[in-house]
Parts: sequence; structure tokens; C-alpha cells
Amino acid sequence: MYRIGLSSCGFYLTDENFQKLNNSGIDAIELSMSLKEYENTDPKEVSALSKRYNVELWSYHLPFMPFDKIDISSLHKELRNNAMKLYTEMIERYADIGVDKFIVHPSGEPIDASDREERMKRSMEMLDSIAELAARHGAVAAVEDLPRTCLGNNSDEIGKLISANDKLRVCFDTNHLLNEDNVRFIEKLADKIVTLHVSDYDRIDEKHWLPGEGVVDWKALYSSLKAHDYSGIWLYEIGLKSPDTLKRSRDLTFGDFVRNADEIFNGKALTRIP
Repeated sequence: MYRIGLSSCGFYLTDENFQKLNNSGIDAIELSMSLKEYENTDPKEVSALSKRYNVELWSYHLPFMPFDKIDISSLHKELRNNAMKLYTEMIERYADIGVDKFIVHPSGEPIDASDREERMKRSMEMLDSIAELAARHGAVAAVEDLPRTCLGNNSDEIGKLISANDKLRVCFDTNHLLNEDNVRFIEKLADKIVTLHVSDYDRIDEKHWLPGEGVVDWKALYSSLKAHDYSGIWLYEIGLKSPDTLKRSRDLTFGDFVRNADEIFNGKALTRIP
């Protein structure tokens, strides 16, 4: 069984929410915030809440939107440099409070086939620099697999992207692969996976549903991670509100994630909220 984590993409970093996280049994969070939230958030206050409620700051998701302002694969040097400047500030500020994993998207989208090779090259150049920056601050950069036309939409491309620097690692998102089986992805990159984004989908597009609401074979996925000695945490990247693509009778609670993880870890039937 793994420790349970949750992305902060669906809630605010308040005293009340940290207390609820602790009470529910969630051990860690990934900090994921908009640029506006970032500007209005004091890392030292977040660190204090983390220590007060014993909720680890497991990772930090570097921003990737809007694509016309943040895209490390952009063919425009100025845009790449702006992204690097922003990432440098974020890594320095959050590594200073103990965050040691920074999640990075290798591109925005859409990507035209005729530009793909050049954008892979630009992304790899930037990932090399980000890996070195993170390492200087005692951290690692983890490249996330992405859907659709984005770079890194299969294990081969992720493998090529992280070859830019041997310090690079992988964040495996379980609802992004549209043309490759999740278990195959794990088998090919298991030794590089340091963290997860857990959610379900219909394999037509990303959905960020709760496991059991889509088509992922969770028994096979969990078994594969265990068999390949994945040693990170089981971190959900799902908002509490019902998405437009799926209606629930109520919002999710922090406790729902703990129950869901227990069901997966113990091979139980997955509870689905009507």
C-alpha cells in the first residue's frame, strides 16, 4: 500500500483544508496553483500549515497555461525564456521550504506534425536546464506524460525527452495516454517514475475522474507499479467539484480519496458516487 496524496488543484491552501486533509488520512499534497494564486501565496505560510498538520509538501506542479505565455517547446525564444524565468523563481522559492519534486509539462498544444521534431528539440534543451536548476536546489524535475498532440504522449517520446539529462525523472499521469496502455508505459519507464497523477478517463480524452468512473484497469495498474517497485505515493489529481464531463450527486470529500485508495490497494469493488 502507498501513502495517499492529493493535488491542490481543487482546493485552497487554507488552515481549514490542511486540518481536513490530516483528519481524513491524506499524507501529502502536490502544490498546483494558478499564476494568480502563486502571486498571492506565501511559501512560508504553506510550510507552516504543512508542519502544523503533518501533511507533506510532496511536489510542486509548475504552471503550463496559458500556452501562449508558458510553453518550453515554443519555437519563439522569448516565450521559452519567459517560462524559464518563471520556473526559476518558483523552484527557488519552493525548494527553499523543502519541496524536492517539480512536475513539468514538456509542451503546450496543439502541435503540428511538421513542427514536432523541432519542438522536441527545444523542449529537451529547456528540460536539460530545468533538471540542472532543480538539482542545484536539491530537487528533481519530473516530466509528465500528456494527451492529444502534446509532446510526451507515449512512453517512447517521454523516454526521448528525459534523455536530455540523466537527472530527469517521470510523473506518470494515468488519464493522459490515449494510444498506449498504462501498464506498458509503466513497464517501459518504471525506473524513472517518481510520482503519479492518479485519475480515471474514457481513453478518448483526459477526464480526471475518480477511479471507478472510467475504463482504467486499476487492479492491473496497481499490480504493475508494485511489481516494478514504485516507491512514491499514490497522488490523486482530481478536483472536488464534479467536472462538466461527469455529474455526481455531491462534491467529493477528502475522505472519498482515502476510501478509493483503500479499495484499490485491497482489490475491493470501487465505490461510485451516483
